[in-house]
Amino acid sequence: MSDTLAPAASPARASTPRRRGPHIRYRPLSLLVLAATVAGAILVLAPFLLVLLNAFKSQADYSTHGPLAFPERLDLAAVQGYLEIVDFPRALTNSVVISVLVAVLGVLVSVLAAYAIGIGRIRMRTGVLAVLLLATMIPQEALIYPLFSIAQATGTLNTIWSVTVIFVVLQGAFGTYLLSGVLGTFPKELLEAARMDGAGRWRILWAVVVPVIRPTLSVLMVFFFIWTWNEFYIPVVLLNDQSAQTIPIALATLRGQHSVDMTVVNAGSFLSLLPTILFFLIFQRTLSNGVTAGAVK
Repeated sequence: MSDTLAPAASPARASTPRRRGPHIRYRPLSLLVLAATVAGAILVLAPFLLVLLNAFKSQADYSTHGPLAFPERLDLAAVQGYLEIVDFPRALTNSVVISVLVAVLGVLVSVLAAYAIGIGRIRMRTGVLAVLLLATMIPQEALIYPLFSIAQATGTLNTIWSVTVIFVVLQGAFGTYLLSGVLGTFPKELLEAARMDGAGRWRILWAVVVPVIRPTLSVLMVFFFIWTWNEFYIPVVLLNDQSAQTIPIALATLRGQHSVDMTVVNAGSFLSLLPTILFFLIFQRTLSNGVTAGAVK
């Protein structure tokens, strides 16, 4: 019996096609999208690469070959010059402290206010939201004089607390407006189930509402940190003392009255970009999860 089955099985094995790996077909539209993506990535990375290229270039090399040429050798004179002119550790500490405080306190204020507006349904809810939206639309140039007077009257001028309180209020207004719409569509079944279990308003907020909207709060905290880190106009007016200056203000001090050393400016820009790049690498997953959380149940 084994002799009769052997010839029948061999043609089946011989006819089985061999797999030599996945065969991918690229359509013209896919190639076009890929080319546009690569071109966009190059345009986005070009300024960062230009700063990196000139941060380790000598002044003579920059003057001779221009900003687009590769450096003849790596020169740390620009980095050393920037660190001699600017108290970078102090400016970095001020920026981190202000940005973290604003991010945390701004989200806390936003959650508390949006909980009252979106779920508590306070009176004149539409009018309150209109005022908050108006507060986010007012340009900073229109606010700087009263803010300067308040900081001077309260004794917080040239301290990080003046900027921290101002940005907590400004970012909190935007966060409240955003979260009010989110909490306005919060599932009523969860709230009713929590009330039936005997949970009060504070328990519902911290045990039910906050865990559900945690991805949104994480994204909002990241944006508050980035926006506060990049702020320049209000800090440059309220923080004249060098001990309270942030990184953007420290970069602005490199501009001289008649000349500017561009290698030192690029070195300072490079050192200033490093914390933000590390921040994005650390919280990249938080941003991705927060953006896609609303699309997945």
